[in-house]
Amino acid sequence: LPALLAARSHGLTTAVVPSEQLGEAELVEGLTVWAVADLAELVEVLNGRPVCGRPVPALAPTTPDEEQAPDLADVEGQQSARWALEVAAAGGHHLFMHGPPGTGKTMLAKRLPGLLPDLDDSQALEISAIHSLAGHDLHDRLIRRPPFADPHHTATVAAMVGGGARIPRPGAISLAHRGVLFLDEAPEFGTSVLEALRTPLESGVVSIARSGATVSYPARFQLVLAANPCPCGHYGVPDSHCTCAPMMVRRYSQRLSGPILDRVDIHVAMTSSGASRLRRTAGPAPESSSVVRARVLEARDRQRRRLTNTPWRTNVEVPGAQLRKTPPPPAGLDLIDDCIARGRLSARGVDKVLRVAWTLADLAGRDKPCADDIASAMGLRQVETMGGAA
Repeated sequence: LPALLAARSHGLTTAVVPSEQLGEAELVEGLTVWAVADLAELVEVLNGRPVCGRPVPALAPTTPDEEQAPDLADVEGQQSARWALEVAAAGGHHLFMHGPPGTGKTMLAKRLPGLLPDLDDSQALEISAIHSLAGHDLHDRLIRRPPFADPHHTATVAAMVGGGARIPRPGAISLAHRGVLFLDEAPEFGTSVLEALRTPLESGVVSIARSGATVSYPARFQLVLAANPCPCGHYGVPDSHCTCAPMMVRRYSQRLSGPILDRVDIHVAMTSSGASRLRRTAGPAPESSSVVRARVLEARDRQRRRLTNTPWRTNVEVPGAQLRKTPPPPAGLDLIDDCIARGRLSARGVDKVLRVAWTLADLAGRDKPCADDIASAMGLRQVETMGGAA
């Protein structure tokens, strides 16, 4: 798929592909594609005598992106975290969830893609090309839903950003392009792996240098981090006994560096529910993904209309210089100035607060953020978690 897209961009109009890949090749419009089963048929085509390739076996009727996505209705309680997930989906924001085991961090992260809008044609073709290059079977269909990548914490830098001996293949951050990259137990990842995320988080591109060439892959993803308070998971949890030494807890919290956490828009501290599951289920049923997704799509539509004639589509993409052209209301500006004076908000943090405030306004149907949106956006950062900087 990437080779055919490159051929089309260079003005070529005809291509020959293996018969097994005809379905994938036909995803690229504007090309005449001939399928051949062996070298003899290729010679016939090159001599101007097109042949009918061998029949291609029928494919399974379902594809991975058509599988039923996990539903947000499965997550009980954690109203603040559910709201943070909705805000993250509405504006494309990065999210950090911090709390003891069993509070639903992983369940929430896996349900984020189900809240995101479908990919348009150009995005679907772009993402399908990346996955084709990585060797994934597309089942002769474009990927229409935002991808979800959740590498294990033992992943190497090459597995995360991409690698290979001669032509590097895309890594997890490119396979999550236009979707979600979830790092569960984030402090367990290697320091070099986490720090490799810093540049792609800002630029949306990852470049891999080899002796023969330098390859660049898109990597504009939503980062979701999940972390326990300590290695055993019980530090600071009421009625629990932490077995970790104080220095171990401190080192564990410092594995997520300030620069990494500073690039995350929303920080949420999660706590265990005090009621049993049976008692919680006696209350109103949690909202389903379809209900929340409807609000997310409406907020995304407001962003699309507002950002018409600009290169950006979501609030998270708008640069700080553009954000500051529409200053917050005086009361909101006072809140920001106070946090800056207290050292709780960096220059980058100010821009992230403004982006989240715009998303809150979009969800509420307002034309611009108000002071309450600014205050709520600052509350969603909760900079105390894991000792991160604002």
